[in-house]
Amino acid sequence: MIKPRTLSGFRDYLPSVMIPRERLMETARGVFRSFGFAPIDTPTLEYLEILTGKGSDETDRQIYRFEDNGGRSVGMRFDLTVPLARFAAQHISELGTPFKRYHIAPVWRGERPQAGRYREFVQCDFDTIGTESVMADIEVVAVINRLLESIGFDAFQISINNRAVLTELLRHLDLADKSVAVLRSLDKLAKIGRERVASEMCETADITPGQADNVLRLAELSGDAESVLDALPGITGGGEEAIGAINRLSDVYRGALAAEVPPHRIKVDVSIARGLDYYTGMIFETTLNDLPSIGSVCSGGRYDNLAGLYTKQHLPGIGASLGLDRLLAAMEQLELLPDAATPAPVFIAYFDPQHRDDYLRLSARLRASGIANEVYTDAKKLGVQLKYADAHGFRIAVIAGGNEWAAGNVQVKTLATKESAEIPYSHDQSGELVSCLERILASDL
Repeated sequence: MIKPRTLSGFRDYLPSVMIPRERLMETARGVFRSFGFAPIDTPTLEYLEILTGKGSDETDRQIYRFEDNGGRSVGMRFDLTVPLARFAAQHISELGTPFKRYHIAPVWRGERPQAGRYREFVQCDFDTIGTESVMADIEVVAVINRLLESIGFDAFQISINNRAVLTELLRHLDLADKSVAVLRSLDKLAKIGRERVASEMCETADITPGQADNVLRLAELSGDAESVLDALPGITGGGEEAIGAINRLSDVYRGALAAEVPPHRIKVDVSIARGLDYYTGMIFETTLNDLPSIGSVCSGGRYDNLAGLYTKQHLPGIGASLGLDRLLAAMEQLELLPDAATPAPVFIAYFDPQHRDDYLRLSARLRASGIANEVYTDAKKLGVQLKYADAHGFRIAVIAGGNEWAAGNVQVKTLATKESAEIPYSHDQSGELVSCLERILASDL
């Protein structure tokens, strides 16, 4: 016998988790479409040269790579942004700019598994390609806010920064040629703390403790958005490009407020750097107030040069990604997932085989009226069937035996409250039953 087991870093999704997982995807699709983003898809596999050297050395190590049957070096996508850059370079002439897309699909990274992080996970990305406008930057914040709200969260924080501010600081400190190593270390500040970040900067970027301290002094700015923005010119040296980067950050903050993102949800946080090398401008991270330890559940940024690796046409981009499985893990920990193992709210008991076709017609009538339902498969005792319905999270049971069919009514039982009512029903006159079920389902939301 082969022992059934899953690979480390991967997981199976039972219906009780997969149902809310699919609902999250449906919610994300609805939000993305409401902002005008269109769906695309790309292959799981890309030529390895498309993927390598685009994220970071660590990301390159995490790529699942192999040689296929044709002898080609290929890799499994580690995110959806790099394939988007290739996609845009290949198809932008027929798509036009600006091009707004969303993409919901699995990605793979051979990283160390931890809480809420797996080696296979689904990303829900939205991006705008072909514009450097601040309007596109502002829209990212608005989409993130609407996305988390629509999923059901109220207490979350969207941290924003402009990576160009950090770049100008490094230029001011004569560290421009070491920016990649410095920013990678800085991105770990919340995880490993000041001392370890400073030590790592000195070791990996070969900078002095004084230079590391200056970088961290900027990153540790705190307070309300206005006070942080006011302090930035003095720390970054106040050069023209630094002021431009600060103004961009300020514009995004104020634009998000105009887009009716609540001010208490936005934080100007100059410590976030994002670990991927392709970010060039605005960057975003979103954390849950009730579970900050799980990390960012929606993050992204501006990448104005990534498509330049595949085309001479200038195709700046900006977007963000909802970490679906990380968010799902957070909802599990916060006990926010509904206790249901079925997507159908109505259960139809089947315990009189003589009326088999009546049960099937009843089920079809309800489904035609938009009410998802399940007919039990075996004519067992009613108690056994109701126990099954309770265990699977059905909200309503519709019960009819020989007497009910003869009398022209059915029993409607709300399973949570155990309340029952007899409702007139015939295959030709099902409206009263449909209305009753709709009222109960609506009141139970």
